[in-house]
Amino acid sequence: MKGAIAAFALGSSGAMAADDLTLQLKWVTQAQFAGYYVALENGYYSEEDLNVTIKPGGPDVAPVQVLMGGGADVMIDWMPSALAAREQGAPVVNIAQPFKSSGMMLTCRKDTGITAPSDFPGKTLGVWFFGNEYPFLSWMSSLGIGTEGGDGVTVLKQGFNVDPILQGQADCVSTMTYNEYWQIIDAGLTADDLVTFKYEDQGVATLEDGLYVLEDKLSDDGFKDQMARFVRASMKGWKWAEENPADAAMIVLEYDETGAQTEKHQVRMMGEIAKLTAGSNGALDPADYERTVATLMGGGSDPVITMAPKGAYTLDITDMALK
Repeated sequence: MKGAIAAFALGSSGAMAADDLTLQLKWVTQAQFAGYYVALENGYYSEEDLNVTIKPGGPDVAPVQVLMGGGADVMIDWMPSALAAREQGAPVVNIAQPFKSSGMMLTCRKDTGITAPSDFPGKTLGVWFFGNEYPFLSWMSSLGIGTEGGDGVTVLKQGFNVDPILQGQADCVSTMTYNEYWQIIDAGLTADDLVTFKYEDQGVATLEDGLYVLEDKLSDDGFKDQMARFVRASMKGWKWAEENPADAAMIVLEYDETGAQTEKHQVRMMGEIAKLTAGSNGALDPADYERTVATLMGGGSDPVITMAPKGAYTLDITDMALK
């Protein structure tokens, strides 16, 4: 890793200085963001005359606030939280969509008797908040199931772990196909002990892990050129990661300064992440965007967004990047 950075420094000394660019991740360093670390490690960013800094996220980091405060040039966010932030006055715009599919699902213990969503009423379901609750609330609304207990479901605000299902506090918990589901498995339950409901299969999937910038920056042609180079290099990183999942996981581990990640978990995660980025060249599919908006506006009396967004995405950057 250090060798690659040193080589870049030497190689650029006789040329024009590379453009500095900072990426804010949605969460901690893990294979969920492998494409960006691969692009950094394999020199794809330096080939595009970019000097990229990747800032890890975490439970105390709000990417929108970092972007608004000038701490990053581009951020990774899920579209529900990005569109909600935009409606509330944060002018964020989607410039690329490396993730084609959603990895979100509800994982339930089979011994609760749950076999279908119609079995949810009367059960306690663990749900992530801080913007991640929006797809769930839209799903329950589409099913006509209340979320205040009683005849509906009881919502348990779930931390970023799976303790509620392990300790019997919840019948189901929110999981990602690439992360928390495997934490349940590693804790001793087997796939046969569980029933999963993928948002993708339920028709309420919303877009995850898109790239967002501030709208006013897009009036600057120089910035747009930087972003096009960034997206092009990042997607090169993602396609390499899809084809070399084990190697990509090892690159992620190199950049994990906390030492919290394990090789087994990251290799497994990368295998699942590759399924979500497969089929994407980085360009947002307007049909996927419209489905996300329809899901978010279908929240009954309490929709995530109250009006169809305008100007919430642009295809200009990926059009430039894919030339």
